[in-house]
Amino acid sequence: MKRYCLALDLKNDATLIHEYEQYHRNVWPQILESIKGAGIRQMEIYRTGDRLFMIMETNDEFSFEKKAAMDLSNSKVQEWEQLMWTYQQALPGSKPGEKWVLMNKIFSLE
Repeated sequence: MKRYCLALDLKNDATLIHEYEQYHRNVWPQILESIKGAGIRQMEIYRTGDRLFMIMETNDEFSFEKKAAMDLSNSKVQEWEQLMWTYQQALPGSKPGEKWVLMNKIFSLE
C-alpha cells in the first residue's frame, strides 16, 4: 500500500466553502466509483480556513498518470472537476491548471 498527501486551496469565500463541503457530503456515485476503480482504497480531505489537505491510501498498482487518463475519458469526472474549479484555486507556485499538489514528507515518528 502507498500513501500520498496533497494540498489545494479553496477560494476564500465562506459561501463557496460551505457549498464545497456540501458537495463532499454527497459525492456523486460515479466519482466514488472512479476513485475506487483507480486503486484508491482510502481518501480523506481535511480543511483549515481555505486550505485543503488530502490523504490517499492506494494499492501498489496505483499511479497518478493512470488516474489522469481514466479521468479524461470519464465525462462525469470531467463534469465534477469543472464544477469543483468553481470553489478551488491553485496553490501559489502551482503549474497552470494544476489542482492538488503532492506534498513531500519531511518527518515521520517511527
